[in-house]
Amino acid sequence: MSSALHPDGKLKPHDSVTNPSTQQDIRSLIEERMLTRRSFIKGSVGVTAAAVVSGSLLSGVSLDAFAHKSNGHGKDKHDDKPETGSPTIGFTAIAPNVFPLTDAVTVPAGYTARVLVSWGDSLTKAPHWDPATPMDEATQNHCYGGHTDGMHYFPFPFTGKGALASRRGLLVTNSEYVDPPLLNSITPASDYPTTALTLEMVRAQQAGHGVNVVEIEQEKKQSWEVNRKSKLNRRITGNTPTVVSGPAAGHPMLQTEADPTGRMVLGTLNNCANGYTPWGTYLACEENFNGYFGTSNAGFVTNAHENRYGISRGGFGYRWHVADPRFDINVNRNEPNRFGWVVEVDPWDPKSKPIKRTALGRFKHESAALSVDANDHVALYMGDDERNEYVFKFVCAQKYNKRNQRANRDMLDHGTLYVAKFNADGSGVWLPLVWGQNGLTPENGFANQGEVVIKARQAGDRLGATMMDRPEWAAVHPSSGEVYLTLTNNSRRGNTPASTNKVDGTTTAATANPVVDAANPRPDNDYGHIIRWREDGDTVTATSFVWDIFVQCGDKATTKTLGASYTQAEFDGQALGYKGNINGDDYGAPDGLWFDEDGRLWIQTDQAGDAKGDWVNIGTNVMMCADPETGETRRFLTAPPHAEVTGVINTPDGKSMFVGIQHPGEDWSTSFTDNSTWPDNGANGPTTNSRRGVAKPRSSVIVITKDDGGVIGT
Repeated sequence: MSSALHPDGKLKPHDSVTNPSTQQDIRSLIEERMLTRRSFIKGSVGVTAAAVVSGSLLSGVSLDAFAHKSNGHGKDKHDDKPETGSPTIGFTAIAPNVFPLTDAVTVPAGYTARVLVSWGDSLTKAPHWDPATPMDEATQNHCYGGHTDGMHYFPFPFTGKGALASRRGLLVTNSEYVDPPLLNSITPASDYPTTALTLEMVRAQQAGHGVNVVEIEQEKKQSWEVNRKSKLNRRITGNTPTVVSGPAAGHPMLQTEADPTGRMVLGTLNNCANGYTPWGTYLACEENFNGYFGTSNAGFVTNAHENRYGISRGGFGYRWHVADPRFDINVNRNEPNRFGWVVEVDPWDPKSKPIKRTALGRFKHESAALSVDANDHVALYMGDDERNEYVFKFVCAQKYNKRNQRANRDMLDHGTLYVAKFNADGSGVWLPLVWGQNGLTPENGFANQGEVVIKARQAGDRLGATMMDRPEWAAVHPSSGEVYLTLTNNSRRGNTPASTNKVDGTTTAATANPVVDAANPRPDNDYGHIIRWREDGDTVTATSFVWDIFVQCGDKATTKTLGASYTQAEFDGQALGYKGNINGDDYGAPDGLWFDEDGRLWIQTDQAGDAKGDWVNIGTNVMMCADPETGETRRFLTAPPHAEVTGVINTPDGKSMFVGIQHPGEDWSTSFTDNSTWPDNGANGPTTNSRRGVAKPRSSVIVITKDDGGVIGT
């Protein structure tokens, strides 16, 4: 997201805070040894990524969810022969969406993209929202939520991989955040900071957040539609009762006057990317939670713990604290500690409560990519999406039980949380965040394991984890098990004076100026890169790994030069600059990441989306398709103006692809439609509001199909 209400450095990367620290520079580690693309891929076999499993968390359905080899569509998934060659990328790349901008989603010839569901579409038989009016809480509670993000498709149980599984399922999606003046119908947008907010206005905004569970179906030879009669449809919002489990449950730092037990939180917020489990549940990841908190008390002073997570008196400008005391940090100082978690949702049981799994650590979770190895060990890979933050892994104590899904119910409450250190020779280690070890002791501010996970950032500081350039989505290759992770950008990398995150955990979030290193080799990393690693022994329980950089993004045609405040040298003498080394079509700010079953890597971007400045040649945001062996990359989708492309999943047969288009027309000033009229302009088919005409741009999920009925990407 790049709204002014979410100042994460994507829109204006140079307009963010600074950072002082004392850790050892990765440059002083061992000599660099980078792996080649081909040797990295070919040298790894045996680890398998999690595949979708139908059935409720509570159903006890026993399904063989994992294949030790995924050989693609139409092949025997249990064939033990290693896959050879690259996945087929069969489409012709499209042109970038540059000026004059096209206000539509564009896909290659031979493909069609249609709107499936948009913000404000009713999930019940109650009426759809009229975008010409302000949103209210009651309406939002039965309508599809605000800015859509990560998603997963769950086929209906017992349908297997056949045609029915690919024609009926639950689409579970995140609604990351909302645009308050757009939702509350306030114009111009600049009036919002001085508008007299009511509790109802704030409640409507909170209702726009959370998770959507939507039953969708495709009748034979017809388009996909939302089944508004389904009893499984539901909204999880910023006020839905949510259970806290794991080592932080009941911890004094989670206790409030409204919840003295510290075990029941109202709602989930800022759910960005996602994950899913082989036992049939969805994982929503809370990211920029800090921006919702603030106070009108001019004398309020944040402490070191709050600074480390970016808590401030002004927040991001939502101003919820004006009408809802729960978000006033002067009144409820522990409330921010109740956010920043991975939230597990059972989509098959509409009466179940979401669960915040605290063993996975508290930080700005971007995603939770789950992998299961050949011995049924389970791990989740997670990025902390802020400049200079860390990469985490959680290894479950218990093995995955294919035969008894009930036995997996609380797997995410027990295990070991690790943080990554990337060495300059292409090796890496996972450092355990375990209370009583490696300085995670009472004298250093960690009274117990609950405090370790609540202060996961400070724990990473203490262990000397590698500071990364905004680690975001992770994705696990379906046959090799290698993990890929996007690093979106970092305007502070290589800036002067150099500094690192302090070992005592007192660095204010996103304020350090780390030097270039092997894993983050460019100063002023505006365009970002993608890193990948392979666990030693091809087991997810390994505490060491090998890694390389898959790609450094950029613009081959740019004439941009590095600012004078930066150290001019790149790591180890490389000289890519802002041009990058993409083998194919250019892109930058990689964010969303997903492998299809055949091993094609789908990359989604999140930059300003206005085709100006750094993006004049690259254009609006995109979804790319890459071959992980050769690095060949083609542009598959371009977005409407000022929209992010985020969230992607296929049906099991690979013939329908669902993609999120978030905040079209964002950064408007005078009129809601200053920058976009999508989707109600009809550019990608009819919407629920087509007959009324365009009132506001609306975040939406589209469905992409191939005109010949084939597999997407071939």
